[in-house]
Amino acid sequence: MPYTRSPITRLVPLFVGAIAALGASFAVQADATLDKIEQRHRLVVGVLLSGGPFGSIDPSNQKPKGLNVDMAEDLGRRLGAEVELVPVLPANRVQFLQQGKVDLLIANMEWTAERGQQLGFVPTPFYRVGGTAAVLKDSKITRWEDLKGQSVCTSQGSSYVKPLTEYGAELKAFKSSSESLLALRGNNCVAAVHDATLINPLIADSAEWKDYRAITPELNPAPSVIWTRPGEADTQVKLDAIVKDWHRTGWLIEGEKRHHITPASPALVELHDKFQAAGA
Repeated sequence: MPYTRSPITRLVPLFVGAIAALGASFAVQADATLDKIEQRHRLVVGVLLSGGPFGSIDPSNQKPKGLNVDMAEDLGRRLGAEVELVPVLPANRVQFLQQGKVDLLIANMEWTAERGQQLGFVPTPFYRVGGTAAVLKDSKITRWEDLKGQSVCTSQGSSYVKPLTEYGAELKAFKSSSESLLALRGNNCVAAVHDATLINPLIADSAEWKDYRAITPELNPAPSVIWTRPGEADTQVKLDAIVKDWHRTGWLIEGEKRHHITPASPALVELHDKFQAAGA
């Protein structure tokens, strides 16, 4: 059976429970992040800019663009702070947060139980996404099970490492998704596994990827959340209200359309309806 997670509505209570547990464990630590942001009037956000509609570099002006960038900028606006974007990679994003190099992470890092024990997070997810594999159109690989014993490229620290290992894939992990995809095109692996929101637009819109196709259903779909350091309950509560407002107003749905994110996330519609009805 495919390695999948429960629907997002069943996962939200887990987030709330995890936040309560983390709050009890780190109650002795002061949540200084909001004070620091207010004092310096600057919000430092770690973002992944390795490509795709969530985060990349605009070739026309060399500036960051994508939905994650929009979210960071809007957080800064609402907090009355200038936003400093710090590019991170899957291999170092957790360390950047833990070491205080960034205040928050909005970096294509989905929620998992292991990550939830290691870091703090805003309980309301802003998205939900799973992985897909890019393979050559004439490849015999049509199911995740077909990756057993096959060489598969992905990113270091990816949440897809565990399910791919369980399928018996032989992994080659790279520092970034761009390196992984380049390795696939160089025939160093038979598949590259990354977020469906990265791979699907490439295959659909890029002439360079016309000879490739994607595997469905999505692998290990999970909620995307904003990450903080453990014990930062005040920061999490403040940001949670903003994320709920993004859903209530449909701001995230508009952002998804603006950045041509495909496939569209049913979770955004679900969460929009939920928080609009609640008046959150």
